[in-house]
Amino acid sequence: MPAPLVLPRLSWGAADAPRHALLIHGLGSSGALMWRFGTALAGAGWCATAVDLRGHGTAPRALDYTIEAYAADVQGTTPDRRDGRSGWDLVIGHSLGGAAATVASADNPAWTRHLVLVDPGIHLTDADREAVSAGQEQAFADTSQEAVRAEHPHWHPQDIELKSLAAQQASRWAVEQTGAQNTPWDVREAAARLSVPTHVLGADPAVYSLFTGELAEQVRQNPVVTMSVVSGAGHSPHRDAPEETIRQLFAALG
Repeated sequence: MPAPLVLPRLSWGAADAPRHALLIHGLGSSGALMWRFGTALAGAGWCATAVDLRGHGTAPRALDYTIEAYAADVQGTTPDRRDGRSGWDLVIGHSLGGAAATVASADNPAWTRHLVLVDPGIHLTDADREAVSAGQEQAFADTSQEAVRAEHPHWHPQDIELKSLAAQQASRWAVEQTGAQNTPWDVREAAARLSVPTHVLGADPAVYSLFTGELAEQVRQNPVVTMSVVSGAGHSPHRDAPEETIRQLFAALG
């Protein structure tokens, strides 16, 4: 794996909480935008830590934007525990973060005891890549809150504020290179090697989903993988339908 970068963090919940979760955002986003998961987990007695991925937010910039590089960074991110235990109790990865978390967990099963993937980017078709590229171009073309609100009028005001800021902070070159350096974009082999309990919070295909159809069926052949779909939510269920997304999260965790 590539040499890891040290990623900036922000946290919700007490540092001495008995359970620790890592939250990993998607392409063009930031750790702060995982706040719905962070606040919900903290309210349930967890300590939740979000990171800015390389090239995003205030994280270091680099030349390598392969999924393997992102995975090296998050695998090298460990909890600051005070109970003598090692590893995360839970890792939640959205989109690109889901791909990175899949590779990290497959390569090091001790990294986390449970994995939740939110409409993960496991394998992108040419049509998916074009849609993702168009979405990123739109986000960079106008980074104002007004533009985000016009595109997503139902989002919480904090999501609008933070999505605008994330577009301003992210390296456009890094986001473009993430697409260019991952051709093909395919971590299905790593998904087949997952050995920890893994749940996919899927987006609604009727709205837009990266993880559906034959791809979802193929990945779910791994017996550790389960899945639920957040009805009416697009690629970012935690912003489109936060209450239902959090309900499904806790149902999956038992």
